[in-house]
Amino acid sequence: MKSLYRSRKNRKISGVLGGFAQYFGIDATLLRVIFAVIFIFTGFFPLLLVYLACVYLMPEDDGVIDHD
Repeated sequence: MKSLYRSRKNRKISGVLGGFAQYFGIDATLLRVIFAVIFIFTGFFPLLLVYLACVYLMPEDDGVIDHD
């Protein structure tokens, strides 16, 4: 069963978007661009809260098991 983790290998800030990219099997750069566009057009605050919640709620990848 697939689980959602913050990525240790594919991270720019905290690994949240890298983890989502691994989970959904899409390119992390594409996800980051989409996130940035939505972040700008929503007035920053709503998506910032979601991102911060993910930072604290998503466990970090322990690196023991390959989650791909």
